[in-house]
Amino acid sequence: MNRDRIDGAGKKAMGSMKDAAGKVTGDTKLRVEGKAEEAAGSVQNAAGKARDGLKH
Repeated sequence: MNRDRIDGAGKKAMGSMKDAAGKVTGDTKLRVEGKAEEAAGSVQNAAGKARDGLKH
């Protein structure tokens, strides 16, 4: 497991929490930020997985 996978998982989790908080409070902007952060985390995590695959 490399740094991209760890950071990506963290971003994905934070994005999910922002999305949930936005949903509860009715804050559309927070939901959009959360979705974007979650997507960025997924991409970073996938890049880390690909990098791990190349090492082995």
